[in-house]
Amino acid sequence: MFGFGMPELIVIMSIVLVIFGAGKLPEVGRAVGKGIRNFKEASEGKEPIELDKKA
Repeated sequence: MFGFGMPELIVIMSIVLVIFGAGKLPEVGRAVGKGIRNFKEASEGKEPIELDKKA
């Protein structure tokens, strides 16, 4: 995985935790996941799927 070992990942995660705080981590993770998913779909030429939100 990009040449990162366990010590490097621990350092990166602790820096992210200090910067964003524990409360924001799920929100940041969700945004990163959506960004990666959209990037993959765009690179494959797929159209994004829009969900109808009926309330």
